[in-house]
Order: sequence, then C-alpha cells, then structure tokens
Amino acid sequence: MPVPFEEITHLFSEFEHTAFRLETRRGYASDQQGARFQAFMRGIDPAPEPDNPWHVNVRERAALGGRFSRVRIIDEPPTDGQRFLMASATANAAAGEDIRVLARSQAVCLELPEYDFWLFDSRLLVRFDIDDRDITTGVEVVEDPADVLAACRARDRAWPLAAPTAEIWARVRSSV
Repeated sequence: MPVPFEEITHLFSEFEHTAFRLETRRGYASDQQGARFQAFMRGIDPAPEPDNPWHVNVRERAALGGRFSRVRIIDEPPTDGQRFLMASATANAAAGEDIRVLARSQAVCLELPEYDFWLFDSRLLVRFDIDDRDITTGVEVVEDPADVLAACRARDRAWPLAAPTAEIWARVRSSV
C-alpha cells in the first residue's frame, strides 16, 4: 500500500550501514519544476548547497560509518533531466554520497527493474510510485524477503558496471 514519501524520510537517518538508490527515470518533475533546473537549462551549473538538509544528513551518516550510494540509469544521449542530475552530483559526492551511472542499454541487458527504489541495509525496500508526468505519488515499503533479495541482486549486478558520475559527466559535458 503506497504511503507519502514523507512517511519514510526517517529511514535516511536511521539506517545502520547502507542506503542504496536505483534511479530509472529520464527525469523527475520535482527537479524540472525547480529554479536550479531552469537555471541549468540556461547554461548555469547547479551551485553547491552544503547546508542543504540532504547533504547535511549524508555527511552526518558518513561520519558514523553509513554509506549512501546510487546508480542512475541514463539514456544515450542523456535527457536534460539526466544531465541535470549528473551536474548536481558533485555536491552529493562532496557530502559523501557515491553516485554512479549506467547506460540504459546495459540496464536492459542486466534485467534491472524499471522502477526506482531505495534499499536500506539490504533488509528494507522502498519502491517509488511515479506517474507518467514523472511525479512521485507515493512509496511502498516492502519487507518481503524475495522482493528485498531481488533489489539486492539488482544492486549487485549494476554497481560493478556503473561508472563514476564525474567521469561520464565530463564526457557528456564536452559533447554538448
């Protein structure tokens, strides 16, 4: 049963060891509606936001031994939304998050899920419900061992093949 995203935000400060995200979308309405995205579309790189609550939490969790990581699936060529996420990843990396990218063609070959999720401590899966306008309408908290194991396997297939965002962003940026 889907719940509002706000009901699971506590998980980002309560996990013990790892929080892993798989991002599958070509863009997110929450990004595209923001001023930072609009500035990016005018050629202005996203400015670092070290006091952003997300970055503060990532730094705090990293200091306690927690690890945030994610794999973003990107198209070839990347969409504007994907390019924005790569440009924004520098600030996440500075906070301590390891974000990598994987070509959609590889994701298809790896049979990765076509939905976004967070996986906490390889025990709890939070699956996103995102509509056709790229709006997150809720999340589903899943503890079923088979579903959690499938998410762990997807992570384990994707991670070794995914490249550091900075490396791919440098190539993409030079071609734009």
